[in-house]
Amino acid sequence: MALSLDDVGHLLATRGGNQYGGEAVTQLEHALQCAQWAEKSGETPATVVAALLHDLGHLLAPGGDSTQHDDLHQYVAIPFLRGLLPDAVLEPIRLHVDAKRYLCATESGYWERLSSASQLSLHLQGGPFLPKEAMRFAAQPFAQEAIRLRRYDDLSKVSGAITLPLAHYLAVADVVAQGPLAQATVVHS
Repeated sequence: MALSLDDVGHLLATRGGNQYGGEAVTQLEHALQCAQWAEKSGETPATVVAALLHDLGHLLAPGGDSTQHDDLHQYVAIPFLRGLLPDAVLEPIRLHVDAKRYLCATESGYWERLSSASQLSLHLQGGPFLPKEAMRFAAQPFAQEAIRLRRYDDLSKVSGAITLPLAHYLAVADVVAQGPLAQATVVHS
């Protein structure tokens, strides 16, 4: 069953108050911080929406955001969002966990900069990629967007950070859901 943007907003507003794994922020705080980083970095509206919704699967997965097992949250939300949002949103969401695995395999010191909760989840998610896996990941469409999304994710765990409200990012999602013509109008107006 596909979700509407109203459903997504309701889910974030109600279940988003849950703690984000072992981090010092809630799911909603993390989502808003991540979207804000993407927006301030000049990302496309689709990537901003991907940043907002990248962990929506935690709110949909049975048992919520568990630190005891990999809930495969990067896949859980996709069927609920397909038909509502384009691949430019869905693919970075699907790939953001693999982006962490990629960065751990290819960027010296990246693993050490991860929060302890993120290091634990990396272990549950399969650990750093092997060289061939990293090459396959990097060759996929939207891999670069997923890598940037992953970096915003890393920055988005600050307790008490001030962000724009959820309504702002849901309005961006609405424009993205309307398609390229609506996005072009927003960008050029």
